[in-house]
Amino acid sequence: MLLSGKTAIISGAASKAGIGLATARLFASQGARIAILDLTEEAAAEAAASLPAVPEGAHLGVACDVTDAQACQAAAKRVLEVFGQADILINNAGITQPLKLMEIGGENWQKVMDVNLTGVLYLSQAFIPHMRARKQGSIACMSSVSAQRGGGIFGGPHYSAAKAGVLGLAKAMARELGPDGIRVNSVTPGLIQTEITGGKLTDQMRTDILKGIPLNRLGEAKDVAGAFLFLASDISSYITGAVIDVNGGMLIH
Repeated sequence: MLLSGKTAIISGAASKAGIGLATARLFASQGARIAILDLTEEAAAEAAASLPAVPEGAHLGVACDVTDAQACQAAAKRVLEVFGQADILINNAGITQPLKLMEIGGENWQKVMDVNLTGVLYLSQAFIPHMRARKQGSIACMSSVSAQRGGGIFGGPHYSAAKAGVLGLAKAMARELGPDGIRVNSVTPGLIQTEITGGKLTDQMRTDILKGIPLNRLGEAKDVAGAFLFLASDISSYITGAVIDVNGGMLIH
């Protein structure tokens, strides 16, 4: 198993059809003990209870608003008290808003930036001291093809900006934390079928989108989970500051 004996913290992972929970399931199947962080403890605990069992003990669900630095610190403290170590952090929590440029108000901008970008900073800051003390750790951050191509299907320009910020932040973190044995990488999914896209994708939209995807299918949550598994495991032990595209060829650059 690729993650036997390791622990992983995954933010925004309670959504039943989401990438976070798919990643948690895959990690647990590879031996990792998982802490799922989400806005409510009830949802996080329910998601954690649904994961495959591992020998090291029960998985954990913790309430955490990643836009609140103190909440991130409290979540990290609880995880470390229960698990004793944190090997992997997946900064997955995110939101999107389908707004055009001139529709974006200050509140829209701030909310999307806070969850998608500031949350990566706060949650990483909460676990980095522990990883630094152990001289090891893998952090992977959720970005988007929207950051690379300047817009997506359902996300507005503020979403593209936030996800582009994630790429810059992760690369800067990789450079700074490398001497401490901590790797930091990003994943940039294309259009993935999750609860965010559910009900919004018409048959005509699907046909038009598939014309631009060489692999001729939409992505699934498990496709992104596989990329996160690669980055979390020792298979990628000499990879940091990288960006892994998971878009079926939608953007080849």
